Amino acid sequence: MLDRVAQAQHTIEQACRGLDRQITVMEVCGTHTVSIFRSGIRSILPEKLKLLSGPGCPVCVTDQGYIDAVMQLADREDCLIATYGDMIRVPGSDGSLETRASRGNVKVVLSSEDALQLARDNPGRTVVFIAVGFETTTPATAVAVQEAASEGIPNFCILSGHKLVIPAMRALLSGMNDRIDAFLCPGHVSVIIGSGAFAEIVNDYHRPCVVAGFEPLQIIEGLAEICRQLAAGTAELKSIYNAVVSEKGNTAAQRITAECFEPVDGYWRGVGKIAKSTLALKEQYRQFDAFKRFGLQDKPGKEIKGCRCGEVLCGLIEPMQCPLFGTRCTPQKPVGPCMVSSEGTCAAWFKYGRRK
Repeated sequence: MLDRVAQAQHTIEQACRGLDRQITVMEVCGTHTVSIFRSGIRSILPEKLKLLSGPGCPVCVTDQGYIDAVMQLADREDCLIATYGDMIRVPGSDGSLETRASRGNVKVVLSSEDALQLARDNPGRTVVFIAVGFETTTPATAVAVQEAASEGIPNFCILSGHKLVIPAMRALLSGMNDRIDAFLCPGHVSVIIGSGAFAEIVNDYHRPCVVAGFEPLQIIEGLAEICRQLAAGTAELKSIYNAVVSEKGNTAAQRITAECFEPVDGYWRGVGKIAKSTLALKEQYRQFDAFKRFGLQDKPGKEIKGCRCGEVLCGLIEPMQCPLFGTRCTPQKPVGPCMVSSEGTCAAWFKYGRRK
């Protein structure tokens, strides 16, 4: 293993010496960000190689308007909110789900199936599942919706905040952040969509895309492959996570997602409206759409004053460039979502990177 690390380091250093400019690589996934910090990878990279954290944390990229819609539902007496734990402390314009929890209508669940079971157990209340996540978690939500339809469970619905990774990458390269030289692509998402999904980024924008797992060795070898390509002036799609990622991905998961959802234009924190980037329930499942059921609008929300999470998510600034970082905004008292989520860039910088 040490020999492979040394070989990867040598490849990276050679590439950096051969290029008379800074190399900027974005790791799309928040799990990569945390693993990079935890393993100390940054400390062994040349100064010419800069790593940026991207919009790969689903909680972080969820627009403020969606969060405020969640709060509206949490204030209703007839609703029972089922949510993953990392959404509990995300601040809206008027508090968070944590501040509503004392009323007993906010329940943390581990899966969409748990949310559906809540609906079975509470027939007198409408259970709203806060469905946030990328392609990794969407199939499980689709399964729950289909089960609710087949069993005839009318008091179950979802507030879909599911998003797609590729449109966000395209939006970044189309004007948000053209400094990005290459992408270290997310392993979890790639299991579902397949490594081949990133071919359009390589072909349309001439940016290397390398799919890697989350172990330090995979990450450092992924970065070495990116640097090799940049030094050679090429842009290729590579996967070094072949143990679990295939070119076509999980076709069964893709099929069930396509049965329930369709891409629509959606809002992302820091990026704005991205075409065909958010998933909405198809017409035959609209009775389970909380937006429709409660007459909520999916519209952009007002950003939190002083919070620069949006710029962090686009790789435009590092967390410590935000004036709130580590002062008004900490994991104990977060102002923005990037400090809340375990995959949030600001949370990772606070825990591992402040001494830098």
